[in-house]
Amino acid sequence: MLFWIVVSVLTAAVAVALLLPLMRAEAQTDIPQSHDVEVYRDQLAELQRDQANGLISGDEAEFAKAEVARRLLAANEAVKATAPVSGRRANRIAQAAVIVFLPLLGLCLYLATGRPDLPDAPLAMRLANPGEDINILIAKAEQHLVQNPEDGAGWDLLAPIYYREGRIEDAGAAYQNAIRILGPTPMRLAGYAESLIALSGGLITTEAQDALRQSLAMAPDDPRSEYYLALALKQQGKTEEARTAFEALVRSSPKDAPWLPLVNSHLAELGGDVAQNDKAPGNPTQADVAAAQAMDGADRNAMIEGMVSSLAEKLKQDPDNFEGWMRIIRSYAVLDRKADAAEALRQGLQAFPAGSEEGRSLLALASELGIDAGKDVK
Repeated sequence: MLFWIVVSVLTAAVAVALLLPLMRAEAQTDIPQSHDVEVYRDQLAELQRDQANGLISGDEAEFAKAEVARRLLAANEAVKATAPVSGRRANRIAQAAVIVFLPLLGLCLYLATGRPDLPDAPLAMRLANPGEDINILIAKAEQHLVQNPEDGAGWDLLAPIYYREGRIEDAGAAYQNAIRILGPTPMRLAGYAESLIALSGGLITTEAQDALRQSLAMAPDDPRSEYYLALALKQQGKTEEARTAFEALVRSSPKDAPWLPLVNSHLAELGGDVAQNDKAPGNPTQADVAAAQAMDGADRNAMIEGMVSSLAEKLKQDPDNFEGWMRIIRSYAVLDRKADAAEALRQGLQAFPAGSEEGRSLLALASELGIDAGKDVK
């Protein structure tokens, strides 16, 4: 009931605001304006002055005044007869539209698209029962942390959610708070490092490396920390050390590990041993890599174009081919087709959501290649 009262008051206020200018305009149009009328009024005033000054006798003055008054009345009638009736009619139609049609149109639109039968849902009630609304869940957690800033479990819960929602800076701060309050764990340290890497545009910063080394010391077989540390060596131009680190990661990984295609692509660039996976159509064989290295730039791009076209057809038929998505994204980037790479990333994330291990690998590859998942991918 309160909703309808508020709507009625607001509608009335808007109607008054629109009607006042229209009513003023109509009043102005009803005032007759004519040059003849002004002339006759001036003549009457002049006759009165002449009579007062003795320049004209009283009888002559009265006769002249009667004649001028007659002409003034005729001029007034002529002005009224020729007044713009159509303008006044349009003004009144506009007033009627403001009073009747606009409120009626708004009501019809609300009844068609709104939910008048839906009960009130104040923010406090939505926070108490968020359902599947992730924004409400985040707001609820944030409200709790404002009142309890030392709740490490709350920061620990919120950090990965921030990261998935693209709020990278907030994710880094949440991981930092969780580590400070609850202490470091491999998961928290790696998450904090990934946030720093994302904030730096894919660069493995010194602070991120420190967190990854600490994580690796606590969990020596953590492939995520091993991968990023190997990538840091590659970014620093330490080719031999990077190749050795990537090869060690390949040897310690299962044959069907979802991160292997990404590792293999780095090894192919560094000239290392690429792990083979026959179940991954579209990945290059050792012979493909050797042949590509022996080609000049134009022939190499032609070879990649052919492989990309073939792989794109296979992915249409089999979108669950994770290794294929990894390969085609990198291939598009090599060909400097960033828009196609971004579209392939979007399609790959439809098959492998960002929260899954495969989705994180796709996003890590996109970050490394300079494909902004927050802007290019919708």
